[in-house]
Amino acid sequence: MTLLLILFWSCATQKITSPHLYLGNLPASLMSELSLENRILTEDAWSNLRKGKIKAAEKIISKLGEQNPIYYLGFGYASYLLNNMKEAEQFFKASLRNYPDMALSHAGLAQVFQKTGREDEAFSEFREILKKEPNNIWAKEEYESLKNKKTNQALTEARNSLAQGDTEKGKQALLKALHYSPQSTEANLQLAEIYKKEGKFQNALVHLKTASSNEPENREILENYADTLYQAERYARSLEIYEKLKESEPENKEVLDRIERLKNILGIVELPSQYNSIPYSEAVTREEMAALLSIKFKGIVDEVTKTPPIIIDITTSWASKFILQMTSLGILDVYPNHTFQPKKTISRAEMAEILVHCIEYLEKKGFKFIQQIQPEKIKILDVLPENYYYKPIIQIVSYDIMTLSLQKEFQPDSPVSGSEAIKLLDIILNLIR
Repeated sequence: MTLLLILFWSCATQKITSPHLYLGNLPASLMSELSLENRILTEDAWSNLRKGKIKAAEKIISKLGEQNPIYYLGFGYASYLLNNMKEAEQFFKASLRNYPDMALSHAGLAQVFQKTGREDEAFSEFREILKKEPNNIWAKEEYESLKNKKTNQALTEARNSLAQGDTEKGKQALLKALHYSPQSTEANLQLAEIYKKEGKFQNALVHLKTASSNEPENREILENYADTLYQAERYARSLEIYEKLKESEPENKEVLDRIERLKNILGIVELPSQYNSIPYSEAVTREEMAALLSIKFKGIVDEVTKTPPIIIDITTSWASKFILQMTSLGILDVYPNHTFQPKKTISRAEMAEILVHCIEYLEKKGFKFIQQIQPEKIKILDVLPENYYYKPIIQIVSYDIMTLSLQKEFQPDSPVSGSEAIKLLDIILNLIR
C-alpha cells in the first residue's frame, strides 16, 4: 500500500478534473460514526477529490488510515482520476469488502466498467446502487440509458438471427434482452412463439403472461395467451381469458366458438350452480366430492358403467349423475343399505380413503405413483393401527399428498374444506401430467 501511495503522489502533481465523473455525497450513516476531527478530515478529502486535487486528497486519506470508511473508496476515485482503471477497480472492490452496502463504491465500479467497455458488469453495479438508493437520479439515468442500449442491441441481434433461420442464436439473444428488460413485450412474445413451435407450452405461457400483464388491453396478446393456454390444456384459465375477450367483442364468432368448446371440455354447460360454491365450503360433502372428482378428472376417468350401483337417496341431489359415475367406478363407496348420504361431510380420514381409491383406479389406467416416504417410517400419534382408516391414511401420507401436523398428528376426524379438497385433487392431477 505504501508503494502505491508513493506512486500516486509522484504522478499526481497537478489538479485533474473529470467532468464525467460522478462523486455522490458521503453517506450520513457512516459519517455520523466518526469523531468530529475525522469527520472534518473525511469531508475535506472528499471535497478535494471533487475538485480534482488528487494529491491533497490522498494525503488526508492516508492520514485517516484504513479504518476510515472512505479509505479504499477515496483511493479508488483517485486512481480513476489518474486513469488507472485496474487499481481503481481493486480499491473499489476492497471498499465493498469492508462496506458491502456502500453505494458510492458500486458507483465507482460502474464507472470503471463503463470506461473499460464492460457494460454488462456496469449494468449490474447500477442495479446494485438502485437497490440501496432507489431515488439516486444519476444511477437511474445511467441504468435506463444502458438498459435501453443493451436491450435494443440484443433485440436487433435476435431479429437478424431469426431472419436467418438461426432459432437457437435468436433465442439466446432474446433471453439476453430479457436480462436487461424483463418486461420487454417484444422479447417475451418472440420467445413465446419459439417455445410454442418447440411444443414447450409451459415456457411459452410464462412469457405470454408477462406480455399480457404489460399490455392488459392488447387484444392480440390476450388471444395469443388464451390460445396457448388451450394448447397447454389449461382449459379453465383459457376460458377465463376468452370470457374477457368476449366482453369487448360479444359477437366475435371465433371467440364464441372457442368458449363453447372449452365449456364442453370442462363440462360447464351441465354444471349446476352449486358446483361453483364448492371452493367456499367449510366442510365438503360427499356429493360435492363426487362432482369435483368427475369434473377435475374429466377425460381421464370413464363414464358411468352399464350396471351402476343401486342408490336410494340421490334422486334429489344436484350431483346425482356425478355420484353414479364415481360409485360405479369404485372411487366412492355406497353404504350397505344402498344409501350414499350425499349431504354427509367428509372427514380427513374419509378423504384419505377416497384419494387412495382414486389412485388405485388411476394406476389401473396406467398412471404411476411413487411413494415419497416409506410407510414403515411414518409415525402417527392420533391414529392407531387398529383404526379402520389407518391403512389408507398411511398410504396417502406415504405419497406426500396429505401430510401430518408438526406434532405428527393426522387429525382424522377434522372436516375437509372445499378449497382443501380441490388442492388435494390438483396434487394428484399434477402427478399424472
